[in-house]
Amino acid sequence: MNTVIAFIIIFGVLVFVHELGHLVFAKRAGILCREFAIGFGPKVFSFKKQETVYTIRLLPIGGFVRMAGEDPEVIEVKPGYHVGLMFDGKGEVNKVVINNKDKYPDAKIIEVEYADLERELIIRGYELNEEETLKEYKVSKESYFVMDGQEIQNAPYDRQFGSKTLMQRTLAIFAGPMMNFILAFLIFAFLGMVQGYYINEAVIGELTPDGAAQSSGLQQGDKVLAINDESVSTWEEVVKIIQVNANEELLFLVERDGQSMNIPVTPKSEQAENGEARGVIGVFMPTEKSVLGAIPKAATETYTWTKEIITGLGKLVTGQFSIDMLSGPVGIYKSTEVVAESGIFLLMRWTAVLSINLGIINLLPIPALDGGRLMFFAAEAVRGKPIDRHKEGLVHFIGFALLMLLMLVVTWNDIQKFFL
Repeated sequence: MNTVIAFIIIFGVLVFVHELGHLVFAKRAGILCREFAIGFGPKVFSFKKQETVYTIRLLPIGGFVRMAGEDPEVIEVKPGYHVGLMFDGKGEVNKVVINNKDKYPDAKIIEVEYADLERELIIRGYELNEEETLKEYKVSKESYFVMDGQEIQNAPYDRQFGSKTLMQRTLAIFAGPMMNFILAFLIFAFLGMVQGYYINEAVIGELTPDGAAQSSGLQQGDKVLAINDESVSTWEEVVKIIQVNANEELLFLVERDGQSMNIPVTPKSEQAENGEARGVIGVFMPTEKSVLGAIPKAATETYTWTKEIITGLGKLVTGQFSIDMLSGPVGIYKSTEVVAESGIFLLMRWTAVLSINLGIINLLPIPALDGGRLMFFAAEAVRGKPIDRHKEGLVHFIGFALLMLLMLVVTWNDIQKFFL
């Protein structure tokens, strides 16, 4: 149960931060954001603040921000329709009642002759009891459709995604992956401040209780000046000497509390991944705690993980990795279960790595992903005009279908690996 809770929280945080990036930059551009959702499927919880409905949905496998103009609006007011009009204090139409008009006795019922609720913001029509008189009504920029008792805000063209500049649209889409990288950086910075961060100095870090360093008298914080009369100044130099001297006594010259002392240490032999023996003394790399130092270290760690993940994806494309090495939700769940046993700090580091992974995957130029959207924006910048909306939608639909197929394959592989 702890693993389930940890998995839901981690996935929820990653999706929340990603979609929050889209939401913030979309709102800054003046785009009407109808819904901010975590998960898919039926709504479990929702509330409305200002013009956006915030929802948590049943299936915690993603999220979305529904921006006006990205999808075809489902409500249209065409000539011949009978609609009810309700007015605000300025005499402008603020509600257009589509059906169940008998529930709104104060609404003025008209037969529509012409309507433009995006650009001109007007409705012309005949009142049912005055069929000979054509009247024109000004529609408020903050008007609503009323359908089946639900109010849906109308989106004038200047509030729609497609009306914004190429840069505004690009930022609204890019902001999602960007927030994932920012989240990872903040987690690494926090861990650096609380736990400390590794430094490449010739200093004894934390000792294991059963290691040769502990039994020989080395102490955490000892500064290593030389080993067997060979001067050392970095942790890498210390490790290199220890590893090639398994079962051979080494004389450590260390400085402790301002005094120098010689301490003999015999590294134990341990089998490396390549099958060769190497020396170990049971000492961790030294760490340091500093607010100012944690920030550049966090940036370096974010960059390092980004580079590693991109390199791995490159190997997958070139065939050096197989698709069986990919993990879906099931594989991530099992990995989270293992990491959770090691404590909250490792779980936080795992969250940061997953956040970087999510950011990179979303930036891939694959239709239906953020990177696919950005690819179309790049084409628009080159062509000087956008790609046909319907053609782009078809490409994204096909890309989404292929992604779902890939997800099924990866999930089935995970189930076979862990449960069959």
